[in-house]
Amino acid sequence: MKFSISLPTCFEGVMYPIPFVEPGDFVRMAQLCEKLGYDSVWGNDHITSQHYVRELFPDRAPNFYELMTVLSFCAAATSRIRVGTALAVLPMRDPFWLAKQSATIDQLSNGRLVLALGIGAYREEFAAWTPRLAAKGRRGEMMDEGIELMRRLFTERRVTHDGKYYAVRDLEMYPKPKRDPFALWIGGHNMETVERVARYATGWLPGWRPWPELEGRIRTVKARAAELGRDPVGIEIAPQFSLTIAKTAEEAERRYMESGLVAHRKSLAYTGRDLTKQVVANLVGSPDLILEKIDGLRKIGVDHACALMIPADSMAEFEDQVEWFAKVAL
Repeated sequence: MKFSISLPTCFEGVMYPIPFVEPGDFVRMAQLCEKLGYDSVWGNDHITSQHYVRELFPDRAPNFYELMTVLSFCAAATSRIRVGTALAVLPMRDPFWLAKQSATIDQLSNGRLVLALGIGAYREEFAAWTPRLAAKGRRGEMMDEGIELMRRLFTERRVTHDGKYYAVRDLEMYPKPKRDPFALWIGGHNMETVERVARYATGWLPGWRPWPELEGRIRTVKARAAELGRDPVGIEIAPQFSLTIAKTAEEAERRYMESGLVAHRKSLAYTGRDLTKQVVANLVGSPDLILEKIDGLRKIGVDHACALMIPADSMAEFEDQVEWFAKVAL
């Protein structure tokens, strides 16, 4: 199984104190993860602070570092490790410019970019970013149309598109991505996402779910891909988990439940995840327990424990967890 780390690009206030990360920490952590043997490093994507973050930190605003820029620096400072988006919020980005950025980073990194797309966890950010569109715009429709346009930009000589949300005319976009097929992943867990993954994606990056649900949807993704004439083996199953490792399972659970990540989980309760399962369903525990969980995930079809989110009070604690997990699992 592959393992990777989520860099704290847009997590101040969301799950970390304010302030938390310094600009130089991103490249330093990418280089450390490459040295330790991780598959990849990932970044989270937000455009503005969420309502609950403003309530928790009324006197401070978090630093949200732009995702693609951070990944380009990390790719330039490493030679092997992949860099990925977890997730790039497509409805809040212009599909053409995101395709252009992605192809450029993929070329400059010798094919090491993974572009994972999602609709965004917080509609309130979408409403703040584009209030005129928010009243009538449907993010799922924008996601579908944007994916269609980007896939054509990545593969066709000239593209003309006239859709509900986007339009281009006789557009040439070069260079194309280095990797063929380009690593285009889709995030999310609902059935619309499962269908998108089966049709288009080379990887699926859902958030954590209770394992029986995750196992069922892995089967559905693979069966639906086969129905569509695709090889299911070509779709990397890469859920995003949280990681807290301690000497005992009890200590790990205590640290996790006292972290800022719990407030983040509560803010996403509308997604229907059973929060009573958040400790057992994530990589929270002693080294032996975490190895048992990894074996269980492998058995239900997980290829990659992706963009591991590490609750911490400081970058020193974050780095300690990265190094400890590497000794246990890599």
